[in-house]
Amino acid sequence: MTDRALSVVRAGALTTVQDRGRPGHAHLGVPRSGALDGPAADLANRLVGNRPGAALLETTFNGCAVRPRSTVTVAVTGAPCRITVDGRPAAWGAPVRVPAGALLTVGTAVSGLRSYVAVSGGIAVEPVLGSRSTDLLSGLGPVPLTDGAVLPLGTPTPLHTHVDAAPQPAPPAELVLRVTLGPRADWFTPEAVRAFTSRTFQVSSASNRIGLRTEGPALERARPGELPSEGMVLGAVQVPPNGRPVVFLADHPTTGGYPVIGVVRATDLPAAAQAVPGIPVRFVEVRRRQPT
Repeated sequence: MTDRALSVVRAGALTTVQDRGRPGHAHLGVPRSGALDGPAADLANRLVGNRPGAALLETTFNGCAVRPRSTVTVAVTGAPCRITVDGRPAAWGAPVRVPAGALLTVGTAVSGLRSYVAVSGGIAVEPVLGSRSTDLLSGLGPVPLTDGAVLPLGTPTPLHTHVDAAPQPAPPAELVLRVTLGPRADWFTPEAVRAFTSRTFQVSSASNRIGLRTEGPALERARPGELPSEGMVLGAVQVPPNGRPVVFLADHPTTGGYPVIGVVRATDLPAAAQAVPGIPVRFVEVRRRQPT
């Protein structure tokens, strides 16, 4: 067995393999998937000298613990957390050398929700439709990590230089999402649309990689009945019968029958990946640019 591998000692609450996902397959019913906090994942790979988009680990809340079979360089980004190597403190957000057989422990998030663990050479599980990402909705890609699992690693490349450290945004204390209304805003009363863009919601504990669910004012519909299923995009804000908006994230379904009141800008979605249950959420309307 190759020594380019990671042994999983503690899988944590939910740790998955992610890269930049598999866009372009929605017509087949395949979600995009990929790292929820893309900038944090890209930075982790850059810190260890990986190619952009190399597969890495995405942890949820309480981290994980792994043991490399050969000496590797590791970087942890995203949600700040305590890092140790064989019990000794190590740097977060910077390259860390982990000797063969040493135990790397990624602790519980101090703030935020998801941390990213890049290893020199990248996680080399078998790709599916061009991606190594775990997709919780469709089941494509590797299964979430379990204790005792072994993950193969790729060979480090000398083509990409690493950096020693880089600034990262702090996880949000309040999530502000810029949203363009439509395409089904007319399915809601004017009062509901005003509430959507002026009231404060909270992140629900039922949120996951499929969608960020909210608690707060229920948005009242102006029309009865249901829509035929139609295509869904990343960042779509769908409103189910309970009236509480759901922001679709990386593992979202490619079709849906609940009306979409608006679409969140893609650049705001990485912050949603770090939004812990209970923090405030505000949707701020932005206007479509008019052609000149």
